[in-house]
Amino acid sequence: MGDDQAVHPASVSREQLRDWVSAYERLWRTAGTDGLSEVFADDVVYSMAPYEEPIRGLAALAELWDRERHAADEDFELTWEPVALEGAVAVVRVDVSYGQPRDQEYRDLWVLRFDSAGRCESYEEWPFWPEKGPLPQVED
Repeated sequence: MGDDQAVHPASVSREQLRDWVSAYERLWRTAGTDGLSEVFADDVVYSMAPYEEPIRGLAALAELWDRERHAADEDFELTWEPVALEGAVAVVRVDVSYGQPRDQEYRDLWVLRFDSAGRCESYEEWPFWPEKGPLPQVED
């Protein structure tokens, strides 16, 4: 048995992943941050973009959510689909379209690692906004 399996003996099923994403979205749409401990581990590591320093722990995550959320009743539509699921790790492609007052959309990849209780212990986001366009071309 490898070290990774010893730390994460349970696997996340598609159904558990579906339930987790639904709970995440429900929490984002709910005022306050009291429910974060239901979906995130106490010592969660949460990164909003690659190469950014992640925040650590539920208290820091609650502060981040309060700061980033326009309002608990934001007008947005979230659709998602699993890209990969291997043991305790899932990769999810997410499309988000915000209505007023933001009028923006983006596509995300979420790289998620779950603990044996099914709570997310590592959340890494890879966002892309269409208005920012593709990566610039490097000239030789």
